Amino acid sequence: MSQYQRLFLMVGDDMRHTPALERAAALAHATGATLHICAIVEELDTLGLLSGDEHRNQTRVEDSRQWLADEATLLHENGIRVSTEVVLTRDLLGATLDQVAEIEPDLLIKDVLHEPAYKRLLFTPLDWQLLRECPCPVHLVSAVHCPLPRVVVAAVDPTHPEHPHNDLNQTVIEAAASLARQCNAELHLLHVCDNAQTHISDFGAGTVTMPGFGGDVRKSIHKAFEHLAVAHGVPAERQHFLSAPITRSIADFVAHNRTDVLVMGNHPRKLLERLTGSTTEHVIDHNLCNVLAVKAVA
Repeated sequence: MSQYQRLFLMVGDDMRHTPALERAAALAHATGATLHICAIVEELDTLGLLSGDEHRNQTRVEDSRQWLADEATLLHENGIRVSTEVVLTRDLLGATLDQVAEIEPDLLIKDVLHEPAYKRLLFTPLDWQLLRECPCPVHLVSAVHCPLPRVVVAAVDPTHPEHPHNDLNQTVIEAAASLARQCNAELHLLHVCDNAQTHISDFGAGTVTMPGFGGDVRKSIHKAFEHLAVAHGVPAERQHFLSAPITRSIADFVAHNRTDVLVMGNHPRKLLERLTGSTTEHVIDHNLCNVLAVKAVA
């Protein structure tokens, strides 16, 4: 992945200085990329039960436009090339994908939106929809301890080299290496084997269940992981091969390794995965760290 040229920051109409805005500004400043900020305002529609919806919608649009103009002025003063737009819509996902198709960004940046559990049962969260539908890499930001990431971790799955989605490992590592290089950050490699459930999910190869991981199988996977790390110049002290339940392992790893961004892969999902969510989606929901999600090159 080459140097970023265009970054797309998606914001709502709450008009706050958020972690995603801080991250987007820092990346644009460091890379020289153009930053396009779009406030996507969800249209109020009470089906005629309340009057004045049209006026309130227009007020929200104008307020968002003025706030973006003020933010753009500050960004310009810091040497960042920036453009802004406000979109009023009833279809947040469709409006976002239209923006992506129009500006063709190298990266979509957005704050994580934490939905209540009961709502997730009824509706697919917008962040999940973006992970599944957005054609460009998606950087979902939950917190920024440093404007530019200092530790970038690529999560890979070397277990099934014959799998049609195996090229996703390459895409994940390249995306992580590119981000680390442009931010002068450390690049780490991570793989998790869930020994209890023998379940590998969403780290590149999809979902695989086997009767049990024997010692020889685990050693073989570890060896393949080391070969992958060596091929991409990741030193031994930055290679992390874990054997434990996936989500818990990631949580522990993130907490103890100063992880700023976890780069993970997305792949076409079966019906069950669409209903229950993927590892990437659950990492976001548990607020473990910032995530950069990428898809394999078609």
